[in-house]
Amino acid sequence: MPLVANRLHDRIAPLFRGNFETFGELGAAISIWQNGESILDLHGGFRDSQRKELWTADTIVLVWSATKGIGSACMLHVLQENKIDLGRRVADFWPEFTQKGKSEITIGQLVSHSAGLCALDQPADILDYNSVIGAIETQTPLWPPGTAHGYHARTFGFLIDEIIRRIAGISISNYWRQVFADPLSLDFWIGLPAELNSRCATIYAARSARPPEPAQFYRDVATSGTLQQRTFTSPYGLQAVGAMNKPEIRAQPIVSFDGIGSASAIAKFYALLANGGEIGGRRFFREETIGRMTTTLADGVDRIFEIPTAFSAGLMKDTGHTDRRIFGPSARAFGHPGAGGSHAFADPENNIAFAYVMNQMEQTVLPNEKSLRLIDAIYG
Repeated sequence: MPLVANRLHDRIAPLFRGNFETFGELGAAISIWQNGESILDLHGGFRDSQRKELWTADTIVLVWSATKGIGSACMLHVLQENKIDLGRRVADFWPEFTQKGKSEITIGQLVSHSAGLCALDQPADILDYNSVIGAIETQTPLWPPGTAHGYHARTFGFLIDEIIRRIAGISISNYWRQVFADPLSLDFWIGLPAELNSRCATIYAARSARPPEPAQFYRDVATSGTLQQRTFTSPYGLQAVGAMNKPEIRAQPIVSFDGIGSASAIAKFYALLANGGEIGGRRFFREETIGRMTTTLADGVDRIFEIPTAFSAGLMKDTGHTDRRIFGPSARAFGHPGAGGSHAFADPENNIAFAYVMNQMEQTVLPNEKSLRLIDAIYG
């Protein structure tokens, strides 16, 4: 389905304006690509709640867990370059990981949130990488690996970061810049340089005007001792949204949730994934690796979110257990949303890539109507 720029603009622009006029958006941007080319970029609103700083074309913003999608693609690229299968054991590359019954956990189980390592029993500061890795190494799986899946909200980035460090000898944040971001001039950072803070929008916690969704998850995450509460508080630290606006925190290369960038940069990277792994005449991913992104490894009720979710190798997929699709109509589509409303995906069937970023969060764990109705309009 070829997209025509002016027709797409006519469908999308009124809905995008409506996000501000009707849905209370503060500042936001959207980017849509097809066949490796930019089709539509829109931005609007403000970078701050005082409405003094306009959101411009070069504004960047925190996208929370949408960072996991970028990190997972980096990990899959490392596996591709080193000819490593998802069925290999994590311990083959990370020997200390074998402790407490983890010796047979595969990379595929780890990246599909099926390893049972979503929370840590040993206290570890999220800003102390080595402390977190040590806690992971001594953690007993919270369910038999491979028997169920549950969102590894905070630990996920550390798990895939350590695998890359063990295989490639480099962190995800550095691998991202060297292999993808710098060659493709992508304005997305996992660890923001100090000089870019002046371009960054302030992120704001969700307001209490609307009931949170899913309700049971939000009740459980607020209840001491639940698996949900433990998952979102270990490793400990950075619980307050406001802390994420500090320059010293923006500078941290936290793969789980600290990526900062523009909608156009995120969409361009997903355009690479949607276009068979190639963009600008340069191939980065082989067909087999794109297949790892499109192939569902876990699908069903998520032990953390308590609603159906689905994952491929580090990327989120549409689950077969609900009618509402968050990645468009194609069964091959994949991506990763971020807390509060940011969203990005690739549709290899139609060579379409999409990214939506914003700075006023909402209490939803999956993308909300602000981005979903824009996605519907792309295909409408």
